[in-house]
Amino acid sequence: MLKINRRNFITGSATTAAGFVILNSRIVKGFDANSRIEVGCIGLGGRGSLIARMIAENHKGYKIVSVADYFPNVARDVGNSLEVDPKRQFSGLNGYKKLIDNKVDAVFLETPPCFFPDHTCAAVEAGCHVYMAKPVACDVPGTLAIAQAGRKATKSECVFLVDFQVPTDPFNIETVKRIHEGMIGEVGMISSIYTDESFPDPPKIQNAESRLHSLIWVNDIDLGGSYLVNAGIHAIDAGLWMAKAPPISAMGASRIVRANPNGDSRDAYSVTYTFADGLIMNHRGEHLRNTHGFLCNTRAYGQHGCAEVSYTEKAWLRGNKGGYKGGQVENLYVSGITRNLDKFEKNIRSTDYGNETARSGTESTLATILGREAAMNRTHITMKQLIAENRRIEPDLSGLKA
Repeated sequence: MLKINRRNFITGSATTAAGFVILNSRIVKGFDANSRIEVGCIGLGGRGSLIARMIAENHKGYKIVSVADYFPNVARDVGNSLEVDPKRQFSGLNGYKKLIDNKVDAVFLETPPCFFPDHTCAAVEAGCHVYMAKPVACDVPGTLAIAQAGRKATKSECVFLVDFQVPTDPFNIETVKRIHEGMIGEVGMISSIYTDESFPDPPKIQNAESRLHSLIWVNDIDLGGSYLVNAGIHAIDAGLWMAKAPPISAMGASRIVRANPNGDSRDAYSVTYTFADGLIMNHRGEHLRNTHGFLCNTRAYGQHGCAEVSYTEKAWLRGNKGGYKGGQVENLYVSGITRNLDKFEKNIRSTDYGNETARSGTESTLATILGREAAMNRTHITMKQLIAENRRIEPDLSGLKA
């Protein structure tokens, strides 16, 4: 079992951002226990190459037959290490199209999220199963396109999975189950926190190419959505899981604190969400090299108890009417991927097209975009206003290799 925790892996990775591709459902339907699902991987940076390696080493139900990355040397080096035919190692902005055109059963998408809407829609249109990272997009139009693609995947009998890790941990699952069963009574407030160090943010050059590796793109709202949307989403998604509903409005504040910023993402933020039933959720986060390190926890405060789920610490519940001892969440960065890879394969083989994470992933992404906009503008915004405005954030990809 690979032993890599999220904090150490991310801070140590030097990556690119071009994604993963998955399988063609026309082939996959009817897969028997001995057949292998042929997948394509789009985006072979730190997380993308890790998932590719995990598939190749630990998940024998898959076979990687094609790879794509914006950077030719990355596609070549990772492709060669996975023994992928050089003719199926693609690069450039349109590498994903060539990968999909070369027929795969499923695609794994691990690029900067600005590319997800185009990649996902193309994969679903081609009849591929889709496994993708979060957030699903950087703006509202992109997120709504992903939601539509998820619905189309279900109608087309394709599996669609958004790779969140917190909801896969057994202790987290049992804790939230007991919240939903009423063990702490009506939940009045949820509090979430996400902190970590910032990623490199060097001066920009004549085009966006220099931003497409080493997680530099998280600093850019048009490429990565922002620190809140790309990272804080883990804790906010856990809050929505507890709430069983999306928020209806948000207000907040944010600022840039990191030294010599070149991207426009805020790295310190505080957001208050409200829900239709009156529930309040407070979220706060920071991404500074200040020794605090990684923390991702979400706590629910109920009428007669409280509970917490976590990425690296303990999940637990205690209250006036009993409790749940819970336990330590272990190695979630890798174990969460492992569980999602297992689930993805199981759903494909069992023809389970419920695709619940397509809905929850888009709701969480919209919630973080809502929080980002409210905090950047230091104002109150409703979800209806956000969706009605439907503002597109178009990245400048001029000068990049097709």
